[in-house]
Order: sequence, then structure tokens, then C-alpha cells
Amino acid sequence: MLNLKTMAKKKIKVFIFSQQPFFRQGMVHSLADKEDIQIIGQASVTDKVLLTIEVLPPEVAIIDIDTPADSGLNLAGRLKQLVPSVSVIVLTSKPSDDQLFKALSNQVVAYLSKEVGGDFLAGMVRRVARGDYPIDESLSRQPEVVAKILQQFQEISTKQEAEALVAPLTIREVEILKYVAQGYANKQIAAKLNISEQTIKNHITSIMAKLNANARTQAVVIAVKKGLISIG
Repeated sequence: MLNLKTMAKKKIKVFIFSQQPFFRQGMVHSLADKEDIQIIGQASVTDKVLLTIEVLPPEVAIIDIDTPADSGLNLAGRLKQLVPSVSVIVLTSKPSDDQLFKALSNQVVAYLSKEVGGDFLAGMVRRVARGDYPIDESLSRQPEVVAKILQQFQEISTKQEAEALVAPLTIREVEILKYVAQGYANKQIAAKLNISEQTIKNHITSIMAKLNANARTQAVVIAVKKGLISIG
């Protein structure tokens, strides 16, 4: 039986990234008073905090992508690789078709202008936490981006090697898959790598999706056949 009191207390765990401390503090201030949202951390746009996030993963990450050389969008992509279950919202001061396309390529679920208010941002956090993809609404207003995506898929489908394409596994995913191949359970792998069991589950879900496998053992077999891991 569901415990309604426990459900009512459950909060959405959010991590905020921005190179601008003042803007970062503003987002924290806007969301901190929401009863159903918990800010579990904040940082500049850097890879250094990713290890911490893997140990204590947020449900939602908000990234300010007004950074040089697309470092904010690149961080979004790396974050999704590390914690596949996280929903990433990006904020920009200069929305553009090209940036929206890159956001899609990095598995962002919401692409917003920095002009949005605190209540709107909180509402967006709630939406993505329950599995919505507000970025689809941005696409409906940007037909040029849709055309670009369709063209990319068409180009991929015409390649002879398209059938052999497989999404690359991250270094961490290969490491976990090797333990799976040796017969380790999720709890044992978590202890070996000093990360949570839920994080291991998230990685294995990502591995199976990338390899188009329906079970852990099938993922191992496919990975061995493709030369991604070796046994012995």
C-alpha cells in the first residue's frame, strides 16, 4: 500500500550548473522555497564535479550554456552518459536553431531562454522529472531544426554500414559490463566501484539500450561479438 505521507515528502533532486555565480545563486533562490524541489548541489560548468554527481545523482540538472566552445552543451552530453536517468534542462541568453539542434544531440529534454521566471522554471523541473519532453514544443516552433534532424537520419539510413552502427559505450559502461560478464551482481559491482546500486542499474539500462539487448547476458554476448569487451 502506498504511503501518502512519504509520497508527499518526496522532493525532486536538482543540481545547477552555471559559470556565473550570481545567476547560479538566483536560480537556487528561485527554487529553494519550492516544497517539492531540493537543490542538492551547484557548481560552475566543469567536469570536476561529475564524479560527485555519479555518487549522488540528481533527477534533474539545470545547465547554463552561455559558455565558450559549447562547453555547457558538452557537459550535458557527458552528464547523460554518466547518469542516463537524469533529465537535463539548459538555459541560454541567445536561443538559436543551431544551438537547439546541438541540445537535441546531447539528449537535452528542455531548451529555455534565460528570461523565464522562477515559477516557470520550477514548473519545468516538475514536468521533466515526471518524464515530459518540453523540447518537443520548441521543435514545433522551429521547422528548420526538424528538417535538419530528418536530413541527418536520412543520410545515416543510406549508408551501407548503417545496420552495423551501435551507440558507443562509455569507459564506465565497459567497466561495468566486464563485471557483469564475470557474474557480479549489481550490489557487488557498486561495492567494487564505490558508487550506488541505483547508479549501476542506470548504467546497465543504458548499456542494454545502446546494444539493443533485452537482458544483461544478451548485452554481454553482443559486446563480446562486437569486440567491445573480452572474457578471460
